[in-house]
Amino acid sequence: MEDNTDKKIPYSVSPGLSISDYDYSLPEDRIAQYPVKERDCSRLLVYRDGKISSGVFRNIVNFLPAGSLLVFNNTRVIRARLLFRKESGALIEILCLEPLIPESYELSFSSRNHVEWKCIIGNLKKWKKGNITLSFVRQGKSHVLTAEKLDSLGDAWRVRFSWDAGDLSFGEVIESAGHIPLPPYIRRHDEESDNKDYQTVYSRVKGSVAAPTAGLHFSEKVLESLSSNNINKTELTLHVGAGTFRPVNSDRLDDHEMHCENFFVPLDTIKRLRSNLGKIISVGTTSLRTLESIYWAGVQILEKRHPGNGRFIVSQWEHLKDSPDITAEASLEAVAQYMIRNNIECLNGSTSLIIVPGYRFRMIEGLITNFHQPRSTLLLLVSAWAGNDWKKIYGYALENNFRFLSYGDSSLLFKPSCQD
Repeated sequence: MEDNTDKKIPYSVSPGLSISDYDYSLPEDRIAQYPVKERDCSRLLVYRDGKISSGVFRNIVNFLPAGSLLVFNNTRVIRARLLFRKESGALIEILCLEPLIPESYELSFSSRNHVEWKCIIGNLKKWKKGNITLSFVRQGKSHVLTAEKLDSLGDAWRVRFSWDAGDLSFGEVIESAGHIPLPPYIRRHDEESDNKDYQTVYSRVKGSVAAPTAGLHFSEKVLESLSSNNINKTELTLHVGAGTFRPVNSDRLDDHEMHCENFFVPLDTIKRLRSNLGKIISVGTTSLRTLESIYWAGVQILEKRHPGNGRFIVSQWEHLKDSPDITAEASLEAVAQYMIRNNIECLNGSTSLIIVPGYRFRMIEGLITNFHQPRSTLLLLVSAWAGNDWKKIYGYALENNFRFLSYGDSSLLFKPSCQD
């Protein structure tokens, strides 16, 4: 696990920062409960040079500079929400967060034996002891999934899953037995349409319990229009965790523990980033956190702080350990050479990086993102990028009936002058 002991924030980074300054009134009826009928027909707010305009997302190519490199998070949402009913009638909800045994997502999903996952358990007080079971149907045959609660892991638990069919993988089991884990502010049960709507059209690497929602607006037609207009694309993977929805409940940010998420970045993506610095546009906050974490991985290599085991850990306050005068180009070169030297095709790591006002961005020129919850780390990230203009952006969106949160509308935020 990452080390979060270095949690105090120097005033030089975020003087007087209080989470109450990043609050706003979000009416319930502005929270989108369903997506628009055609995903690329959502609205688009464009912020450039301090000015705001709007359009339709399917025309986003008209607002992107030629030669831009868009970075997509290709993670795929898994049916991670499992509903067990005890004989007493009590409903126990288990949300699978990340694999423990096997630790690899790929190996866990392909396992035909038992697996162990880190999970959040709902209605825990009704599950004091014993195993619980869930019946499900796969290809016309009835099966049983069994859950055994093992050790406490802070706010989560280690849970062992086993099932009665050796010809089924765990991936197939949860695909049949589980539900799409919609965000808590979508106040309805998941429906068949969510199986498609709550995935990006380019999702392919299973592991997330929440969608990288900035990517939900892209259709195949929009992706084709990017290619035909000299807009380049590359992919990375960050498996989005449930912590992305957790509000900052303490007024002091240094009392908030940031959630940890796993990322995977191919060597080809590293090389493309290095070749396109100054042209990079992040599709979503998850891609952005990964991009900035790559930078800090390079800093660890250059400062000889990486343990050398092939896996990088970027802590919550990584950027406060010192103030390196290391360029993004130097960092990416260090990462690329490290991977080549060690015959690593995919950079593997975890990040708890929190991006707050005062953070100096190294990697991007623009950000595509939805509209986020009040008092959230995602809103802090937007305010770190756009400065105090986040209030103007969100005020415009509210006044002009934009739809908010996961199934809501989108924004394209270019690098403000304060980031130069």
